[in-house]
Amino acid sequence: MKIAHKIATALFTVSLLGAMTGCASTSTKEGTGEYVDDSVITTKVKASIFNEPSLKSTEINVETFKGTVQLSGFVAQPGDIAKAAEIARGVKGVTAVKNDIHVK
Repeated sequence: MKIAHKIATALFTVSLLGAMTGCASTSTKEGTGEYVDDSVITTKVKASIFNEPSLKSTEINVETFKGTVQLSGFVAQPGDIAKAAEIARGVKGVTAVKNDIHVK
């Protein structure tokens, strides 16, 4: 009975370590908590851009990875590119902004 208990404990420990490693982040993959945080940041940036009347938010895409926001899409005026980046930088949790927006 003691051997079975030790084996069960060892298997549980190995599976627990595997589960924890699966949720950890790497340089190319977010951990579970980071994914949730980035989703919140993306939502807040999209909402902020949507609430800016001078920008057509349907043509601006927002993605976030580890706090870095990437903006892409098209705008009508060159000044809108800087405006979208400024709005994104103003959102709490944003650590950097990559701006790949272009003028139509």
